[in-house]
Order: sequence, then structure tokens, then C-alpha cells
Amino acid sequence: MNHETAPDAFARLADIMRALRDPDGGCPWDLAQDFGTIAPYTIEEAYEVADAIARGDMVDLKGELGDLLLQVVYHSQMAAEAGHFALADVTSAIADKMVRRHPHVFGDASVADADAQTMAWEDQKARERGDQGALAGVALGLPALMRAQKLQRRAARVGFDWPDASGPRAKIDEELAEVEAADDAARAGEIGDLLFAVVNYARHLGIDAEEALRTANAKFERRFNAVEAMAGKSLPGMDIDALEALWQRVKASER
Repeated sequence: MNHETAPDAFARLADIMRALRDPDGGCPWDLAQDFGTIAPYTIEEAYEVADAIARGDMVDLKGELGDLLLQVVYHSQMAAEAGHFALADVTSAIADKMVRRHPHVFGDASVADADAQTMAWEDQKARERGDQGALAGVALGLPALMRAQKLQRRAARVGFDWPDASGPRAKIDEELAEVEAADDAARAGEIGDLLFAVVNYARHLGIDAEEALRTANAKFERRFNAVEAMAGKSLPGMDIDALEALWQRVKASER
């Protein structure tokens, strides 16, 4: 266990980042970066944190959280160099926000349970957005399924929603028919509408579409790897019936 205090460790990381970005003796690669070039790494590190959590690997999670923290320090350092804000401004702003959005902890308000707190949190966010509109601030950089869910939840909060799951379920059939009727030029747009409808249906069923698809991806990967191991080098020449038979064997083995 490292005996360095959290404030000291955080300050040391900030000092290291300043040294890496120092025009006099800093790292050439780090000096060549800007917000745009670093942003993809920030997104990648967030996903690697999620991956470590999904695998239950706490050793890896510690390292991935450090990599993600570095991204915050990196962006803050570049912002300080440009005169926009400093790392202290970032940490102060999030501290202020957490206090503001938890009046039941830091004030006199009270909440009954976690669901009530979620509603209070969303109400506070809506007040902070003011008159910008219900969909304001839903980040464009989110994965498409995740962004669709957030857009739908925001719209639902102002009453733009079906009363139950039968509405979005019927919409899936409607959108699928439009996909089948579309010409080549319109088909991509209709597929997008179909995916949006599926996400909405999942939301009404209480299912996180992003997590559901992530789980489906992992299941497909696991099963395909097993099929590949069974087929060996003959896989590329096998017909679909033979492959389906192997697939069903793999599925049966998981039951």
C-alpha cells in the first residue's frame, strides 16, 4: 500500500504533467498534443475502466483509473496554458456541483430512497439547464445507443413518451416495415429509426440498451470462438448448415 497521501499524490501527478508540457525540456510528444488529439485517449481510457470493472479485476482497475485521472490532468494543464481554467478550477467546480446536487447530505433536504434521489438529481440538472431545452447538454460524443437512451429519458421527463411498452413495441414493427419498403438511398435512415425504436422499447422494459448490446457482443464473441475452436482450419470452407450445427452445440453446452 502506498503511504503517499491523496493530496500529495495528486499534486505530484499535476507537477509531472506540467513538466511533460514544459516547452523547456518537456516531452516532444506531449508538447505536440491538443484537446482534439487527446480526446480519443480520454474516451478509450473510460472504456478500459468499464472493462476492468466488468472483468472484476481490481488490480487492473486501479491502473485504468490512474490512466483516466491522467486525462483530466492533461486537459486541465492544456487549458491552464491557454488561460481558460486550471486544475483547481476543475476540482472546485465538481466539488461545488456535488454539494449542490446532494442537499439531503449537505443541507436540510431529505430523500426517501435511491429512486427519489435520482429524480431530485434530474430536477436539479433541469434547473441548471434553465431554458436551454429538455435535450440540451446530451453529449454528442456518447455511444449512439447510450445517447438515444438519454435523449428518450429527457423527452419522457417532459411528457413526450408512450404510457407503456406497447407503444414502442408497435413502433418496432412499423419501422421494420419501413426498412423493408425503403430504397437503397433511404434504407440507412430507416435502419437508424428502427434501432432508435428498439432502444425505446428496451427503456420501457427497464433494460439498459448499451449494456444489453455489450452483453450480446460478449456472448457472440465467446460462442464464435468456441465454434472456431471446434472447426479448426476447416472453418472458412464450411457451409452455413454445418456452422449452424456447431453454433447450436456451443449454445447447448452453455445450458
